[in-house]
Amino acid sequence: MFIIAAKEIRSFFSSATGYLVIAVFLVVNGLFLWVFQGNFNVFDSGFADLQPFFQLAPWILIFLATAVTMRSFSEEKKTGTIELLLTKPISINHLVFGKYLGALFLICIALLPTLSYILTISALGNPTGNWDVGSTLGSYAGLFFISLALTAIGVFSSTLSDNQIVVFIIGLFLCFFLYYGFEGIASYSWFGNWDYTVSRMGMLAHFQSMSRGVIDTREVIYFMSIAAFFLALTSWQLKSKKR
Repeated sequence: MFIIAAKEIRSFFSSATGYLVIAVFLVVNGLFLWVFQGNFNVFDSGFADLQPFFQLAPWILIFLATAVTMRSFSEEKKTGTIELLLTKPISINHLVFGKYLGALFLICIALLPTLSYILTISALGNPTGNWDVGSTLGSYAGLFFISLALTAIGVFSSTLSDNQIVVFIIGLFLCFFLYYGFEGIASYSWFGNWDYTVSRMGMLAHFQSMSRGVIDTREVIYFMSIAAFFLALTSWQLKSKKR
């Protein structure tokens, strides 16, 4: 399992893919937060906090996770090496989890440099060093758990086709729907008293709960359940191909 993960990580960084993905994530976030004028610009908001970043980052993570994972199994299927992998003395579950850990590692590496934003916000605070510790740490925890779920969705999507563009589109749709789709449906008030329950089926509501600074076990269980569900689907999909 860890050998597969290490192989995935090496493949990301043996070419420009890994560096490019990390660079795009950081540049896009940086431009919206510090350069482009608008709702996400920290200077325009008038408050020394990272809420604009935490509103923007999940959307960029949707594209990042989908781009990183779209080649996980689709490339193996396209080159014909998937049959070889399935015949090796390693369980399918270990194979899936290895691919998953490799992609998740790259996404976490992309998130790490954004911790420097805390130093900037701390310096901009009045007085200096005045920043919302609970909310910021809770939001970062939320980004990590969102990454767990989005990466699992992306890995599953990569088993559905050997065309990486098709995989990217499918993964993007699934990630978008599970992040915002239920919130969007609930906003139409079609379900009356059940609107809140419908919104809680999506990731956005759980991320917002964590961003308040209180990490409830229900939120953790939700994200881990999403990840486990899609990893189980991935294993089932590969086992069905093996038979």
